[in-house]
Amino acid sequence: MDFSLQSHTSFIGCPASDLPTPSLVLSKPVLERNIHRLQQDVQELGLSFRPHTLEITRLMLSNGLHRGLIVSTLSELRGVLPLAEEGNLDEALYGLPIYPSALPHLHSMRKSHPNLNILLLIDSPQHIPIIESFNNSISDGIPPWPVFIKLDVGSRRAGVDVYSPDSGPELEELVHFVEESSAVELYGFYCHAGHSYSAKGEEEAGRALGSEVSGVLQGVKLIKNRGDDGKKRKIVLSIGSTPTAHVVRQVKRFLAEEGNVNGDVDVDVEVHAGNYPTNDLQQLSTDLITPADLAVRVLAEVCSVYPRRNEALINAGTVALSKETSAVPGFGRVVERPEWGVVRMSQEHGILGLLSGGAGDGEGKKVEDVFHVGQKVMLHCQHACITAAQHFVFYVVDGEDVVRETWVPWKAW
Repeated sequence: MDFSLQSHTSFIGCPASDLPTPSLVLSKPVLERNIHRLQQDVQELGLSFRPHTLEITRLMLSNGLHRGLIVSTLSELRGVLPLAEEGNLDEALYGLPIYPSALPHLHSMRKSHPNLNILLLIDSPQHIPIIESFNNSISDGIPPWPVFIKLDVGSRRAGVDVYSPDSGPELEELVHFVEESSAVELYGFYCHAGHSYSAKGEEEAGRALGSEVSGVLQGVKLIKNRGDDGKKRKIVLSIGSTPTAHVVRQVKRFLAEEGNVNGDVDVDVEVHAGNYPTNDLQQLSTDLITPADLAVRVLAEVCSVYPRRNEALINAGTVALSKETSAVPGFGRVVERPEWGVVRMSQEHGILGLLSGGAGDGEGKKVEDVFHVGQKVMLHCQHACITAAQHFVFYVVDGEDVVRETWVPWKAW
């Protein structure tokens, strides 16, 4: 059991520097500012918004203003059920392409919370018979599952590839299978431009956003009939990643350039993004944010100093930080000394060194002048989502770096 989890509330009112190490520290003012910025963009554009889940779910949903979200794990879905019970959540998308062992759990939650619309994600014709078989096994019957068809617009992670020369028949076949099945109903098309994390500046992020818009519209073109009542069908187009969310104001231009691709369909465009409330060094490397937009830090402690090799040892390694990287060097960067960062790691050990390399000439370049045993250092992390998943408690601080709340995240799967 993590020590801080046993007594986390006892640190409320303490400065962040008094926390046990390693600890994850969240700046609530920065969180709120980042969330407000994107929500303002979305509202002004008339778009819907579907946040990913963390302990900041209520902030992202704006206490009922936005009523749908994405979960990555069954644990997260169980965690948001109270929001549905309160009437603040209408639907939740399980964000992995569906697999057989998840269906009984999803069905159980669907049955116990009939007012919560649980959506599935599919990207293969193989998903259809799996869902049909499960539905047929339920003795008291089961309504069709609403499904998003996941599209790959360049990330090569999940989804039907919409930009390969021979991808057209594959997507058309999947849309046909969905339309013909009584076990599912088409809710919309979903994509995530994960490759936008390597974007540099608004122009490159904008191109990734354009690929998302064009990609989901490829699916809309394949819908061949109106609703049973003869009216236009409503199809949700879910686009977004944190870099493309930062340039979401360009979405109207891309939609206008594409035009009305299917007269039988009314589209509702929604934005999803998970990392934007916290940001991290990966996002900083895109040049779309500034260091002031980084809401997550990890507090670590210096365990030893090695002048001969100009390095120091801290008690935050792979488990506390992750081994993610970006165009920003290192596995983490010292907040107050950004020329220093985590240059090597093992499971529980992090090695602080000069990120530019070298022997340490000049002011602030010699490890013995900068760090000492017992010193606590704040680190910016490379990938906030993965780093946060390693910690049992999030210490939430105010603008003066005083702990005001402690949040216990939903863990595991």
